[in-house]
Amino acid sequence: MKTPIIVVTGFLGSGKTTLLSKILEDSAMRNTAVLVNEFGEVGLDHHLLRRVDERTVLLGNGCVCCATRGDLVESLVDLLGVRERGEASVERVVVETTGLADPAPILFTIFSDPVLQHRFEVESVVATVDAVNGNLHLDANPEATKQIAAADTVVATKTDMAEANGTRRLISRIVRINPSARVIEASFGDVEAGDILDRDAAHAAPDFISPEPHDASETRSVSVTFDGAVDWAAFGAWLSMLLHARGEDILRVKGLLDVGDDGPVVLDGVQHVIHPPRHLDEWPDDDTRTRIVFIAKGIGADEIISSLDAFAGLLGAKPHRIVHEARARAM
Repeated sequence: MKTPIIVVTGFLGSGKTTLLSKILEDSAMRNTAVLVNEFGEVGLDHHLLRRVDERTVLLGNGCVCCATRGDLVESLVDLLGVRERGEASVERVVVETTGLADPAPILFTIFSDPVLQHRFEVESVVATVDAVNGNLHLDANPEATKQIAAADTVVATKTDMAEANGTRRLISRIVRINPSARVIEASFGDVEAGDILDRDAAHAAPDFISPEPHDASETRSVSVTFDGAVDWAAFGAWLSMLLHARGEDILRVKGLLDVGDDGPVVLDGVQHVIHPPRHLDEWPDDDTRTRIVFIAKGIGADEIISSLDAFAGLLGAKPHRIVHEARARAM
């Protein structure tokens, strides 16, 4: 059985350590190993704590999202040794990134390393966003947008210090960037561990978000559905071609695919990095259509639909409709 990993990311000062300390108090997080960049002022003495130094090895193709985290490999292999020697029980690992980090290299490292890919799995990516300064961070820093796009759960922190209207605008913007993420409001890092561990497979984009004027560099979310079962092998070939050509511009792809079985295949990826597909025994709700959310930079709905249409004969189903296309402010 693979050991689950929770990745906690978020921009500088957004409350990652406060959130981490809060959820680690929960009994559900017992026997958790914590990999942090700085030990900080918050005591985590009751957990196995390791410091990592964000050492990224850029591969020959020059793609930042397909970069190996050497420090992460060493730390996780060390934890395997600790557990196998009986020095400590490790049931889960939390990895905290630096405030300026793109989460993609962490995911790439876990999924591509020959040892880690068989011993660990990414359970969830959690991003913290400062309700007071979040809009400023998103305006000025592409990393903040990538952190939200990669997340399964986004926690809006410091809501006790922010104006209510400002928090609502920020949450609306977060959902524009990543309509598939669960968004939680938190004061003083007050979040239940169960909210972080309960990973939803996919969400449709909300209807209340209205498009904004087009810009070639903006981040867009596009939701697509199909009627009828999709050929899994053909879809995998199409997705591989898309990521090979535009992987750095596809910040996130997430969804449920009807492949003709009793349950769907869960699709989840960040840039070039695709999680190992999970086959569910049953659908999470009554809607059994294929539905996929793409979060992309500079790629519009028409391009995605045209590309899927070209594969329609192999896929066995045509893209039925665009549920929603929302545009986030340009990075």
